[in-house]
Amino acid sequence: MEGLSRIADEIRPFFEPGSIAIVGASTNPAKPGYNVFLNLAENKRKGLLKAELYPVNPRAKEVLGFKCCPSLKDVPGLVELVVIVVPAKFVPDIMREAARKEARAAIVITSGFSEVGNYELEEEVVKIGRDAGIRILGPNCVGIFDPYTGVDTVFLPLKKALEAGEEMISAPKPPKGRISMITQSGAFGVASLDYMAGHGMGVSRFVSLGNKCDLDETDFLEFLKEDERTDVVLLYVEDIRDGRRFMEVARATARSKPVVVLKAGWSSAGARAVRSHTGAMAGSDEIYDAAFRQCGVLRARTMEEFFSMGKALSMQPTARGPRVAIITNAGGPGVMTVDACEAKGLVVPELSEATRTRLEELVREGKLPPFASIGNPIDLTVSVTDEMFKLATEVIMEDPGVDGLIVLGLHHPPGLKGDYIEAIAELARRSDKPVVACDIGGANMADYVRKKFDEKGIPAFESPEGAAAAMWALYAYGRYLEKVKQAP
Repeated sequence: MEGLSRIADEIRPFFEPGSIAIVGASTNPAKPGYNVFLNLAENKRKGLLKAELYPVNPRAKEVLGFKCCPSLKDVPGLVELVVIVVPAKFVPDIMREAARKEARAAIVITSGFSEVGNYELEEEVVKIGRDAGIRILGPNCVGIFDPYTGVDTVFLPLKKALEAGEEMISAPKPPKGRISMITQSGAFGVASLDYMAGHGMGVSRFVSLGNKCDLDETDFLEFLKEDERTDVVLLYVEDIRDGRRFMEVARATARSKPVVVLKAGWSSAGARAVRSHTGAMAGSDEIYDAAFRQCGVLRARTMEEFFSMGKALSMQPTARGPRVAIITNAGGPGVMTVDACEAKGLVVPELSEATRTRLEELVREGKLPPFASIGNPIDLTVSVTDEMFKLATEVIMEDPGVDGLIVLGLHHPPGLKGDYIEAIAELARRSDKPVVACDIGGANMADYVRKKFDEKGIPAFESPEGAAAAMWALYAYGRYLEKVKQAP
């Protein structure tokens, strides 16, 4: 596709700039300009951020130990990336100064543009950038987070005390990973970083689009298509303005890496909320749905599905078909998982005669509980041990009538110590069938089990619905790749 190298060259300075100027860097911890610069300054001191760093503020001599420049023109040398955190009315003048410094990229954090009806001011900023060859992210955004290069303009503090005198509570950002996220909503984006950090999901690139006055989701998707650090793209959108170009880029991207989209504003009231949020027109949901299917984009309907699908696709192989086996130690949650799978369009088939025979032999040999349910789901009951989970998994993974496995191992039975996690992970590594796990609960033990599964490369979820959504994504993307392979 034409233009991929061009867009990669234009977007790379947002993630890998040689120099950064923060216009509006502040000494006041309550202001966004302080926290933006704090993020960058700390990453610079750690040696993670390689870019030269310049705070710009006419009323400060220094910010966090860095000498402050009164204006952009006082910054020594050229500036590749300009981060703007000043009131909207001053942004055009800052952009003109950026043009004189031959900047290549600008992140406009500032709000007060088209989202509140101030279209003329936004158009003025766009024209200045276009004439100078400066690509613009925003306005009304939180910008970029890249844990590999240290570029971090997400201005919400990592720690805060909720009440005076209380101990600081941390809100860490995700570690390095293989998932990139593009979001039209800055608030949802920040919440997503928090969620991903708490659920063991590593990030490669994060982009908050804001008003999309210049660069939009398609531009960044085009960049991520070529990005060697990105295996999966998560995309939150409220509207897509150039649908034809989006489909072209999304189709090309989906041939090499999965794209999961959460499209908000599909209801009539939601569409009205979108207009008040960003000034965007949400459009017909049926059209979006058809377009996503045509270009291989996987659509999530809920936030849980969105992250479950992305997590699974980043960790497990695709499924050859929709047939899912379920191994559990809890009858009720096992039935819930069957329902969740069938609701997503997956199949929970009867096990083959050979598989049932082998499982029944294990029962007779005393290697599985005498009251185990040898169906699908396979219920190992509260008498389960680590070895029983391993033996049942070995049998299921050899069944040619099973395309994927959900392990629903509730942590409560006394005979379950946790060794089964490594055993199942090892069996999964030897197979080309995907495995996902689920443990229901919010206490320390459930968190421990899910974390251990994640660490071993098995995506783990808090609910049957999350596990089913994950398995569906692995099946749906595998089906799309097979369709592409067979196309003339």
